Amino acid sequence: ATPARGPARGPLRSAATAAPSQRPFLGAAEPLPKAYDFTVEGATYEWWESSGLFEPKGDAGHPRGAYTCPMPPPNVTGRLHLGHAMFVALQDVLARFHRARGRPTLWLPGTDHAGIATQLLVERALAAEGGPGREELGRDKFLERVWAWKEENGGAICSQMRRLGASADWTREKFTLDADMCDAVTEAFVLLHERGLVYRGSRMVNWSPNLGTAVSDLEVEFVEREGLLYYFKYGVEGSDDFLPVATSRPETILGDTAVCVNPADDRYSKFVGKRCVVPMSGGRSIPILADDYVDIEFGTGALKVTPGHDANDYAIGLRHDLPIINILDEAGALNSNGGAYAGLDRFDCRKKLWGDMEDAGLVLKTEPHVSRVPISQRGGEVVEPLVSTQWFVKTDAMAQRGVDAVRNGDVRIVPKRFEKEWYNWLENIQDWCVSRQLWWGHQIPVWYAPGHDGYFCARSEAAARTQATAAGVSEETPLERDGDVLDTWFSSGLWPFATVGWPKQTADLDQFYPATCLETGYDILFFWVARMVMMGLEFTGKPPFEVIYMHGLVRDKNNEKMSKTKGNVVDPLDVVDEYGADALRFSLVTGVTPGQDVPLSMDRVSQNRNFCNKLWNAARFLEPKLAGGGAGGGVGAFASSDETLTSSLARRGPGLGSADRTRAAPAAKKSRGEGRSSWRGEPSSGGS
Repeated sequence: ATPARGPARGPLRSAATAAPSQRPFLGAAEPLPKAYDFTVEGATYEWWESSGLFEPKGDAGHPRGAYTCPMPPPNVTGRLHLGHAMFVALQDVLARFHRARGRPTLWLPGTDHAGIATQLLVERALAAEGGPGREELGRDKFLERVWAWKEENGGAICSQMRRLGASADWTREKFTLDADMCDAVTEAFVLLHERGLVYRGSRMVNWSPNLGTAVSDLEVEFVEREGLLYYFKYGVEGSDDFLPVATSRPETILGDTAVCVNPADDRYSKFVGKRCVVPMSGGRSIPILADDYVDIEFGTGALKVTPGHDANDYAIGLRHDLPIINILDEAGALNSNGGAYAGLDRFDCRKKLWGDMEDAGLVLKTEPHVSRVPISQRGGEVVEPLVSTQWFVKTDAMAQRGVDAVRNGDVRIVPKRFEKEWYNWLENIQDWCVSRQLWWGHQIPVWYAPGHDGYFCARSEAAARTQATAAGVSEETPLERDGDVLDTWFSSGLWPFATVGWPKQTADLDQFYPATCLETGYDILFFWVARMVMMGLEFTGKPPFEVIYMHGLVRDKNNEKMSKTKGNVVDPLDVVDEYGADALRFSLVTGVTPGQDVPLSMDRVSQNRNFCNKLWNAARFLEPKLAGGGAGGGVGAFASSDETLTSSLARRGPGLGSADRTRAAPAAKKSRGEGRSSWRGEPSSGGS
C-alpha cells in the first residue's frame, strides 16, 4: 500500500490569532466593541474549533439519528475558489442548523490526492530546478519528493476553508492516501475482482500524450476548432478507379483497416467486396465493406475506418472483425506501424504525409472545416482515442442499481430535473477504465511473475505470493507489482463509507453511514456522485446518502462565467479580507435556487456586510442581558422574544426543516426587521 502520512495544514491567509482561553463574547470580561470589525471571525473560529464544538455530539438517541454530510474533498493541490466558498457556505448552514437542533452532526472534511494534478505540479517543479526528472529519480525517490511537497503545502486549502468559517470536524480530516483509506481502496479493488467485475483488456480509451496516461471520458472536453477537411483518393486495387474519402486527421490513414460505404449507395455498390490500397503504406490493401452506419448524404459517402483511433470506427471494426492497428506511441509520435513516418510527432506526420500524398497525385482538395476536438481538462492538449490494454470495471449492473435507487426514491436528487440526466448517463454507461499510467496514487494491487502468463490480484504481496505458489511459480521468482495506479475517482467513490471505517464494522460506520445529505455542484454529478452511489450500493448494500442537493456555479455580476481570460475571476480570500467571511457567505446563499448558477457582485457583498453590522448591534444589545448583567436580565427574560423570532422564521422559512436551507437567509433578514433586538442569531435547540 502507498505509505500514508498525517494530514498537513498550511498557514492561514492572515496572521493567526491565538485561541482565547475563555468564551470570547457573551459573558467575557469586556463588552462587545461598539464598531463591528469582521476580524473577530478569526478569534471566534479558533475558539469554536479548540472547544470541540464541531465534533458530532448531541442526543445519541435522537429520533432522526445522526446528520451526516460528507464534504467533497478538494484537490490537495487546490487553491480556494468561489466554488469551494459556495459549498462551504451551504454545507455549513446544514451542519450548524442540525447541530443546533440537537442531532449528532458530522460534517466530514478531507482532501483528494489528485493524481494527475499533483504529479504534474511536482514534475514541473523538478524541471524548473534543472535537476533529475521523474524517470531519472525513479519511482521511490519521486514519491518521496511528492510526499515532501504534500507535507509542506497540502494543508493550505483546509486552512483557507477555515477562513470561511467551515464548522467541519477537523479531528476526523481524511486524505485519500491515508493508511486506512489505502486499505479500503485495496479491499474494494480485490472484492470487485473476486466478483468478476474487474478485468484487464484492450479497449478504446482517451489517451493524453503529454500526461502519458489514459484519462476518463468525463475528463475530456469537446471544443470546436477551425481546421481542414482533407479529401483524397482511395485507389481500388488492380484498377484506375478510386473512392473519394475525406478526413480531418490524415495521419490516421496509416492505421486504416477498411473503407465502408452504405449498402444502399448506388455510387459505390460495385466496389463492395473489392480491396483498396492504403496511401503511402507501401502497398498494404484493405477491404471495401458495406455498413448501414455510413451516411450517404454526409461528405463523400465513403468512410475510412480506423478502429485503433476512433470510437465509432472501433465499433465498426468489432462488427466486421477488422484488425486494430495502433500507430501512436505513448508520447503521441508515430510508432513502427507508421512505416516511413515512424518517430514523427502526430501533427508533424500530418503535414509530411499530406505533402507526400500531394506529390503522389492522391490529393483531391482541402477545405475549411470546424471540428469538435477532444481536449484534456488537465493537460489542455488534444486527446487521442486509441486502443490500449488497461484495467476496467464492469459497470452495467452497478449502474442499474444507481438508476433504481433514484427511481424508487431511495435517493432523492434536488432539483428533480437532474434525474433525467442521471438516468440517461447511467443507462448508457460504458465499462470504466480505472488504470492510470502515473506514480502518485493508489498502486493497483496486482502482481506478475516473469515467465507466468497470469497475474495475482491480492490484498498484499504476501497474499499474492501464496497465489503464485499455488499456481506453480517458484519461491525464487520475484513478483513484480503492476506499475499503474487507480483513477482518482475510484478512491473518492468510496468517500462516504471509507471515511467512517469501512471495510471494518466500526461504531462510526454504524452511526454515520449512510449519510443524510450530499451537497455538491451539478458539474460533478457523474464524475463523483454517480460513482459513490454505484460503489456504495455494491459494497454496503445501501445508498450512500438520502439526498443529493445540487448547487449551481458562481458567475460574475453580469452572469458571465468566470475565467482568467476574461479577467473576471474573484478570489474569495480577497473578498474575505475586504468584507469578512460572513458577508461573502451570506451573499452566496441568499436568493439561491438549487441547481441554478449564482451571479455575484461586490455591491451585494458590501450590502450584506452592512447587514452583518446590524446583527452585531443586536448582539451588543442582547449580550449584557443574556449574561445576566442587565435589569431583569438572563436568558429567561427573553423567552417571549425567542418565541417571536422562531414563529417568524416558521412563517418566513417553511423549508428550514428540509434540504433547502437557502430560504433561511431572506427569512432571517425579514424576521430581524420585525423583531429588532429580539434576534438571537440561532434557531431554538428543540425540534428535529
